[in-house]
Formats: sequence, C-alpha cells, structure tokens
Amino acid sequence: MELDQVNRATSPVQEYSMPFAQLRIHQQKDTVSVAQVQAHAMTSASWRDPSGARTPRTMAVFATCQQLGRFVEKAEGCVENKVLRIRDRNFSIDSDANPGRSFPFLLSDGRKLDVTVPDSSVSVRAYQPSSFSGPSLLIPPSMIPRGTVPAEGNLVLLSDSDPETVRAVLDGIGAVAPTSSVEPVGIVIDSLAQLTVIRSLLAVGMVLGLVIGVAAFVVSVADRALERRAQVTALALLGARAGTLRGVQVLQVVLPLAVGLGGAVVAGWLAESSYLITGGGAVHWDWEGLPLLVAAALGVLLVAALASVPMVRRHIDPEHIRRD
Repeated sequence: MELDQVNRATSPVQEYSMPFAQLRIHQQKDTVSVAQVQAHAMTSASWRDPSGARTPRTMAVFATCQQLGRFVEKAEGCVENKVLRIRDRNFSIDSDANPGRSFPFLLSDGRKLDVTVPDSSVSVRAYQPSSFSGPSLLIPPSMIPRGTVPAEGNLVLLSDSDPETVRAVLDGIGAVAPTSSVEPVGIVIDSLAQLTVIRSLLAVGMVLGLVIGVAAFVVSVADRALERRAQVTALALLGARAGTLRGVQVLQVVLPLAVGLGGAVVAGWLAESSYLITGGGAVHWDWEGLPLLVAAALGVLLVAALASVPMVRRHIDPEHIRRD
C-alpha cells in the first residue's frame, strides 16, 4: 500500500515531463502519439536576463482549454485563444504576475514571445503533485509560431495512473526518445520495479500458504476422523443416523476453525490499519482487502467441511468395536 502511494495510486492521472532541449522535432511528435497517452501540453518559465540583472519571472502553461481540463481536476472560466491568469486556491497568488506586466518567453528559434498578464483568469484545482500546480499564466499554443517550442520549457504528457499503464508509457517514450530524461511527476521509477517484485512475492506466498493450509486442514480432518472411527461405529450401532453423524463431524471441524480464522482476520486487519494510522503512509481505515480475506476464510471453511463429510461412513466394521 505504501508503494502504491509512492506511485500516486490516489490520483487518477499520471504526468510525464521531458525537456524540449533533449527532444528533436520528430521525437516531440512521436512521444505525443505514444500508446496510452491521453493529452499533452507545454510548461515553461519566462526568460531570465543572462547579465544577472533582477528580472521578474513566472511560470506558464501552453495549453488549450480542453488540454487544461484533462490535466487538472477542475477548471472554471477558461476562454480559448486568450491569455489568462491561473488561480489555484491551493497556491498563493504570484506577486510578480501582476496585470499589465509583460514577461518574455524564449523560443527555440531564438525569438522571444512577450506575454502581458491580463485581468481575466481561470480557476483551477490541480492534482497533487502536478506540473500544473503553481504556474501563473495560461497561454494558448496558437501564439507560438509553427515549428517552434519554448526553449526552456518541458513537454508534459498525461495518462492513467495505474502501474501497468505507467510502465507501458515509459517503455513507449524510451523507444521514441531513448536519450531524453523523463520525469514521471510525483513517482519514483525504481518503486515500480519494487512494486512488481513485492506483489509477485506476496502472490506466490499467499498461493503457497493457501495450498499448504488447505492440505493441513484436510489431513487434520482425516486424522480426527480416523481417531473417532470406534465412536462413530458405536453411535451407528445405537441407531444414530448418518446425517447426524456427518453434521456433528462437520461442526467439530468447522466451529473451532471458524473461531481461529475469524480472530486471525480481525487481528490482522486491526494491525494493518493501526499501522497505517499511527505511522504508515496514510491516515485511514483500510477496507479494501477485507472482503478478499473474508472470502478466503470462508473458502477454507468450505473445503474443511467438504473434506470431513466422507470420513463418516455408514459401513460398520466389527474390528473397531473389538478395539474399543
């Protein structure tokens, strides 16, 4: 669960940021077309004077309203083909991005795009973390001349956040631009491999535990039935019905097993949730895995009950009476 949180399991989308300086023109087009990529946009900081003079800077997003809506959780008041200020209640207002001030953005062909901060704005609620949480300006991509990109900017891609999709997109980007650095926003790539290994080990361990546990239950039921053969024979001679004997046999096996498994499930769930609340990666009661554990416990009880039924036979063996 903690590795899931590192991989932004709580966010429905995943972003991938790549600097334009490391991408060729054909690579920019190919990365946008990678399978599982749902949307793309550009981010860039305004130009800084290389002479070292104090130059106010701001961050901008180059995207249409449709692209902006895909990257953020909520967007209100967006107008196409118009520069807008971005307001996010989770971030303080940029004191440098005052209405009327102009900011130059350096383009890949050496020219500068001067953008004036307008009075109108768009209200957004960005996912956390995100490349779209913090920028102050929304600039339409149509303002950039065809064939050019922000020289100091990044290409940002968007996909679903499940680990399989993230791995597929990273593989696709690696095939298109193997030398470009890729930053999956908010996650650690190494944790994806760790998550796969840990899940595989957990799956193998649970399957082995289930097989060994069921085998142990069957063996214990058979051993208990063999010990009670003389008693069952005596009860059969006294007129006890086979259904009653089988019912008692099942009850003697299932009842203590149900108490033990029920206690184990409750104790394990309390331990896991208590760890998450007191010192783990999230503060919440985890109900997600509980139905699976209950279903597994019920399956074990069912197997044990079915295994105990054939152990009670109607055949009366005189040898058992003589032994008794």
